[in-house]
Amino acid sequence: MTGQRTMQGGSWPRLRVADWAETRDTLHMWTQIVGKIRLAHAPMVNHWWQVTFYVTSRGLTTSAIPYRTGAFDIEFDFVDHRLVIRVSDGSRRELKLEPKTVAQFYAETMGVLGELGIRTRMHPRPNEVEPAVPFADDYRHASYDPHATRLLWGQLLQASRVFGEFRSGFIGKASPVHVFWGSMDLACTRFSGRPAPPPPPGGVPNLSDRVTREAYSAEMSSCGFWPGGGEEGAFYAYAYPEPAGFADSAVRPTEASYQRESGEFALPYETVATAADPDQMLSEFLHSTYEATAELGGWDRAALEADPYRWDDR
Repeated sequence: MTGQRTMQGGSWPRLRVADWAETRDTLHMWTQIVGKIRLAHAPMVNHWWQVTFYVTSRGLTTSAIPYRTGAFDIEFDFVDHRLVIRVSDGSRRELKLEPKTVAQFYAETMGVLGELGIRTRMHPRPNEVEPAVPFADDYRHASYDPHATRLLWGQLLQASRVFGEFRSGFIGKASPVHVFWGSMDLACTRFSGRPAPPPPPGGVPNLSDRVTREAYSAEMSSCGFWPGGGEEGAFYAYAYPEPAGFADSAVRPTEASYQRESGEFALPYETVATAADPDQMLSEFLHSTYEATAELGGWDRAALEADPYRWDDR
């Protein structure tokens, strides 16, 4: 990949979606396979938080997945470009992350789990995409650009860091900063503490309505980063249910805009990456979209928010 197509802009990596679309779509299917392995073994957590990935100093991890009397984890290592599977009995396996079909990645991953004695049953086709080609039959997606995936990981590192700072000022129910493999987006969600009406059925392709009912069972203000929806990806923020007047809120920065088709505010990644202070710009977006949700939705902000530095005695 040439320097004309990707740029390392300071500490906020630059990666045009068009330059790695094939790799992104292949990686999306690989993450769905690994995510479904976690889904098959992890006990239920509200809003399906037990199925997500977390950003690490090397890539993305499932964290520890319980299995029988032990545990295992799976990590996408975007530094050495390996899929690493570690078991609590000390055993370990690695697979190369390199150009290969989804069918091959699926066969290799399930084969290695079998060698490790980890029996896994899953629904062997992707969710939230159309068409949903079974993993074993997907020979179309077969790209892997190591430079691009490392840049993506750098983007996730930066976004996760700022999202973590944002999360620290909320003491109500809030999700971790995590990656959902269904749509392959980094997300963090705050909750008012009140239940929400069920979402309309059939809203997400190849996803059961029972999944969305659980995901959207409580009032929320959610933000995230998706490697799509713009030239270099986009930050987003939405409210569910959306309070009256939310779409017309004067959120910051002025470069953010409300997308009526998707029902969310969006801020292009490249706008943040090229700002004089990227952290400040993204923080303004996160705080102002949440504040619009909380004010218009009548959230009890005094009970839900606190000074994130309240225990800092430095």
